[in-house]
Amino acid sequence: MSKIQQRSLYLDVADRVRELIEQGDLAPGERISEKQLCERFGVSRTPLREALKVLASEGLVELLPNRGARVVRLTLKMVKDTYDLMGALEGLSGELACQNISDEGIRAIRALHDEMLRHYRERNLPDYFRVNQRIHEGILAASANEVLQETYSNLSQRVKRVRYSKKMTDDFWRKAVQDHEHMILALEARDGRRLGQILRDHLCNKLEVASLAGVIEDETALDVVTS
Repeated sequence: MSKIQQRSLYLDVADRVRELIEQGDLAPGERISEKQLCERFGVSRTPLREALKVLASEGLVELLPNRGARVVRLTLKMVKDTYDLMGALEGLSGELACQNISDEGIRAIRALHDEMLRHYRERNLPDYFRVNQRIHEGILAASANEVLQETYSNLSQRVKRVRYSKKMTDDFWRKAVQDHEHMILALEARDGRRLGQILRDHLCNKLEVASLAGVIEDETALDVVTS
């Protein structure tokens, strides 16, 4: 990983640390070594500490009084509560999107869906996740509700390392793709009530499905589940 140039600000550092957390290079509960990260990125402690404050506000890092910082360990209840709220917001975004989206916007999301299916057939999980995320972001943007989008984005950062985990069972992957196919059909029909319900169920049922698939490691700490 290349070092950050001096012209970069603390937000650049935050992006890099966030990436380490999302990819699992910094594990849940792990203490963050300021010395190691400063050497890795080629920055002083000042921008790093400012970056950690940003990540703490996003729920990714816990600041410990006089003891530095550590990566937040996500409990099952914390993730469930977050998913419940995100599901409600996604459901509302689907209802609003069907009212506001243009025909061109629908075609653009359909094109993303077709691209996502191609990655699914090729078993290309990283690109599948990338396009999957763009589809959800496209529906959120089509809601034309900036407060909804901002709130959802803040919540999503907290559980991104969970939602887009590299662990994915075949059964769950197939079910997720089926859900997306139903989403697209509801969007094309401009059936807001139907799309809203699909989006709610798609997100809020993930913890139960993940538990059945055996990808939750224990009852109290949810380090890895599927998306």
